[in-house]
Amino acid sequence: MTRIKTGSESTAARFLMLTTVFTAALCATSALHAASAADCAAEADRVSRDQGTMLGGAGRGAVRGAAFGAIVGGGDSARRGAAVGAVVGTARRGAQKNDTYTQVYDGCMRRSR
Repeated sequence: MTRIKTGSESTAARFLMLTTVFTAALCATSALHAASAADCAAEADRVSRDQGTMLGGAGRGAVRGAAFGAIVGGGDSARRGAAVGAVVGTARRGAQKNDTYTQVYDGCMRRSR
């Protein structure tokens, strides 16, 4: 193993101190990295896509509408209820996805200030 020269011991200590400070600064700044608008949009898009599909909303709406129509008035009412339920379920799912996207995007932009 090579021995450091006697006169350069303070230089080695300074180098070690500088390396430690630089490493600590790098660790601290990575946590403070501000997200861009594109980063927030990507995060919000992922969350809203994970929530479910419009087709699922239409299916659940149709089943609920058919059940309500069958209880209230019979066969024709069940068909009408299914149709109305599908439309309402699709609209509701679309509104929920939009609300979720907006909430996640706004929250991400607030965190990045």
